[in-house]
Amino acid sequence: MTPPQDDLLPTTRRALLHRVAVAQAEGRAPSLVAAVVRDGRAVWHGARTSVDGHGPDEDVQYRIGSITKTFTAVLVLRLRDEGVLDLGDPLEKHLPGTRAGEVTIRELLAHTGGLAAETPSPWWERTPGSLRPELSDVLGERPVLHPPGRRFHYSNPGYTLLGSLVEKLRGAPWEDVLRREVLEPLGLTRTSGQPRAPHAGGWAVHPWADVMMPEPLEDLGLMAPAGQLWSTSGDLARFAAFLARGDERVLSAGTLQEMRTPAAPAEASDLADGSSYGLGLQVQHRDGRTLVGHSGSLPGFLANLTISVADDVAAIVLANCTSGPVISAVGADLVRIVAEAEPRIPDPWRPLREAAPAVLELSGQWYWGTSAFALRLTADGLLSLGPLSGQGRRSRFRANGDGTWTGLEGYYAGETLRAVRRPDGSVSHLDLASFVFTRRPYDEGADVPGGVDPEGWRGIG
Repeated sequence: MTPPQDDLLPTTRRALLHRVAVAQAEGRAPSLVAAVVRDGRAVWHGARTSVDGHGPDEDVQYRIGSITKTFTAVLVLRLRDEGVLDLGDPLEKHLPGTRAGEVTIRELLAHTGGLAAETPSPWWERTPGSLRPELSDVLGERPVLHPPGRRFHYSNPGYTLLGSLVEKLRGAPWEDVLRREVLEPLGLTRTSGQPRAPHAGGWAVHPWADVMMPEPLEDLGLMAPAGQLWSTSGDLARFAAFLARGDERVLSAGTLQEMRTPAAPAEASDLADGSSYGLGLQVQHRDGRTLVGHSGSLPGFLANLTISVADDVAAIVLANCTSGPVISAVGADLVRIVAEAEPRIPDPWRPLREAAPAVLELSGQWYWGTSAFALRLTADGLLSLGPLSGQGRRSRFRANGDGTWTGLEGYYAGETLRAVRRPDGSVSHLDLASFVFTRRPYDEGADVPGGVDPEGWRGIG
């Protein structure tokens, strides 16, 4: 069933269709299908095809390649949230004998374990998984190429290890666990390890001639957790909504935020294109917004899932060709078109239900040395600290219940903020990670480190 088309303005819908049409035509894709998600549901679907009268809809399966890795990461995070494992655990603790056991689970999720990018020959994406029946066949003689934790190095075998970890700890095949714990709860009935009709065929388009040939379709075997899945734009739209908002039946919003947070050290090339990697999710800064999601490719197919959490907009793009349209750019453009043409309407401002006087008196202007800061008590019950003007360290703080507060982001993440009071109960100053914030610049009445010159402020005499 086609999603309602009247949720977006006609001009927005035309701009989306134009972008998809250009991508299919200039990229010479046999077919290309796309969907846009806003406010947690699909609001637009579009497709272009080289076959008249056979445009794919949101129910047609395409192979989604490495978007499969995000599904595998969700399974691993579920194990962590249940207390079965810790992300800092070495793999050897739970899956012994791999010869990559010193690598931690977090490093595997973030591609920082130093593992090889690919399996030993032959090319695993175009050959049957039966050629690699054991993990030793996937990892080869030299599974670790770089010191773990030192650099981002994308690794397909790393996600095979994570899939095997899931199987070991759940006592069931990876795909069965995925179906039971993720696909069924989220209603992803058209996502599967093997293609189910209707599905697109995978094609290679000749780079210098408008002709094409079919690509082989292989079962990836042990490599399945890195790229096996087939899905539809409709199912991936629902998955994108989950990745942005969470679902307590699968993963909480807090854990999804953790997955979306960069976890890999950036290299010069990453800084140049504004990209990084979280825990099973790619992170990119483009057009002034942060985009998360994942791309995917296998011979005959290209796939992309892109989310702007701040705009509450996501896009899905699927094509059945080995190369051609740069669909990661298409996905980003679809998000941008909607976000700019129809900006998200913010929720109404609402005041706090109650504010403790001892907390309310902390709000207002403070000085770190001579730099002016504002501390605000926000409607979500957090304290927000930031400079009054220009650039400076910003953070929100969560109450600990004992009169102290813990930083949630930026320089002060994890640091403790406390109000230091005088014997009469009045606030002398704020102490934040040893920094003293006073009501006046270098307030002589507060315990300023190094003291305050007794002659006070003065001009040049």
